[in-house]
Formats: sequence, C-alpha cells, structure tokens
Amino acid sequence: MKASELAKILGGTLEGPDVELAACAGLEEARPGDLSFCKDPKHVKLVAGTKASAVLLPPDWSHGAPCAVIRVGDPNHACMAAAKLFAPPEPVRAPGVHPTALVDPSVELGENVHVGAYAVIEKGSAIGAGAVVEAQVFIGEGCRVGARTHIYPQVTLREGTVVGADCIIHCGVRLGGDGYGFNNGRRADGSVFIEKIPQLGIVEIGDGVEIGSNTTIDRARIGRTYIGPMTKIDNLVQIGHNVKVKGYSGLIAQSGVAGSTEIGYGCLVWAQAGVSGHIKIADGVQVGPQAGVSQSLDGSVKYVLGAPAESMKDFGGRVLLPKLVAKLRAEVKELKERLAGK
Repeated sequence: MKASELAKILGGTLEGPDVELAACAGLEEARPGDLSFCKDPKHVKLVAGTKASAVLLPPDWSHGAPCAVIRVGDPNHACMAAAKLFAPPEPVRAPGVHPTALVDPSVELGENVHVGAYAVIEKGSAIGAGAVVEAQVFIGEGCRVGARTHIYPQVTLREGTVVGADCIIHCGVRLGGDGYGFNNGRRADGSVFIEKIPQLGIVEIGDGVEIGSNTTIDRARIGRTYIGPMTKIDNLVQIGHNVKVKGYSGLIAQSGVAGSTEIGYGCLVWAQAGVSGHIKIADGVQVGPQAGVSQSLDGSVKYVLGAPAESMKDFGGRVLLPKLVAKLRAEVKELKERLAGK
C-alpha cells in the first residue's frame, strides 16, 4: 500500500516520499517497507535511528525523521488501524456443526452458530446466535453461551456455567472447576481427616468479558462466582470460588484472587499480585505488581504496592529509608572528620 493511500485512510497528511508499505513494526525492529509510530518526544533518538520507511507522528512533532512522515492526531490509534489493514484476514468460521462434534439433541443452537471439530456440548445447554465454539471445546450440562461469543480451542465450561454475549474466551480457559474447599480435623481416635466441601454453585460471566489463555475461574461453593461486564482478564489468572468482580476491571497475568473477595468497578490488579479471601476492594483501586493485599481497601488510597500492600507514598518511604540512613551516616562521618581536623 502506498503511503499516500494509507494517509488518506487514516485522515493524516503525508510528508516526504510516497513509499510502499507492507507491515507495522516498532521503531527499533522496523525494516524498509515497515510503518512505525511515535507520539512522545522522549523517543526522538529512536525515531532518528529507525529503518522504517514511514513513521506516524503527531501534528506538533518538530524533531524530524529519517523517512516519510504521516502526521495524525493519535499515532498510537492510527498504527493500530494500519496494522489491521496489513494483517491477513482472520479465519472464517462458517455456520454449522462439524461432523465430529458431539452435540446433544436437547442443545439449543441459535442462528449462524459454528461448532468445530471434536467439540462436545452436553444436554440442556444453549448457544446464542452467531457464537463460535471452536475445536475440542467442552461445554457441560446446562451451560449458557451468549450471542456472538467466541470460544477458542480446548476451553472447558463445566456444568451450569453462564457466559454472556460478545465475550472472547481464549485457548485453555477453565470455567467452573471446583473451588478450594476442605474441612479438616481429628477423629475421636486421634486420626486426621480431610473432608471435601461440595462446590455446588456456578460461574457467571457478564457481557463483553475477555479471558486470556489458561486462566481458571472456580465455581462457587453456593451461589455464583461472578465476573462483571467488560472485565478484561489476562493469561494465567486464578480466581477463586464466590469471587465477585463488579465490572469494567482488569486482572493481569499471574495475579490471583482468593475466595469470596469482592472487587469493585474499574479496578486493576497488576501482574503477580495476590488478593486474600473475604475482603473488599473499592471502585477504581489499583493493586500494583507483586503486591499482597490481606485487608479490605476502602478507596481512600487508589494505588497500593508491596506485601503487605500499602500506599505508594508509604512504600516509597520504606524503600528509600535505608538509602537516606546511609546518606546521613556519610554526612555525620564527614562532619566528625572535619571537627577532628580542627
């Protein structure tokens, strides 16, 4: 695609040669024929050294570039739009049921549903119009999948799971497995027993939720484990039984939320953070990377770090304290030496 054609599509202005473009790449990885982007002047050196054939830059960029420039209001957004133009078309999942799929006769299939090879859908389940159930997906008894939801290969929905409309469930996700629940103690004869607590509830996923690969969400002990609308969950996240995420929140890779905890609207749990059970996190709170939250957060502090989690101010003060002490010691030593010299 010519740079002039792309500039027209993106609503931008071309400056420099009308080069041929075939792909998008970062400034450092770009090669001739690639389009890159930059919106922050602090990366001016990367722009100066790029081998891209063209760069998307904001209207007020005044630092030059070694290649063609397409000026746009938002280079980041424009690059995303350009990448879609360059990318090969996504695989088409035509409506219909693959001959190797096992779909119980009682299952309700909406219009234009795709069911892939070796998928299993058990009795009493319902799949909404336009949904895609890819190869080797298992959907247990009495599940509900909303319209236009896309379930990628090798996903498991245990019995009773409810998934809303317009969701994306990536490969290897497990919804509705048993939560971690056991009673233990000693019998009259002194022997130890460990007794499994039945997990009799369900998992319910709201509309517009996206769940990354190999994430697990446990069924409730009773009632439901609930993930509210438009929540975005990364790969390898663990969510325990009876957790409630109200909606419009994010949970990033390798984070974990223990049972019966409630997470408010618009929260963000960063990578490898751990949240204890039976607590509440108020709307809009962020839990920083590798933080450990053991008590409820009422929203008076909007970003916590560390283990146990604390405000950024307290965390920063605690981390910097040893350095401040060392500095003070050096200054005291210098003063003593100067006084001794007198």
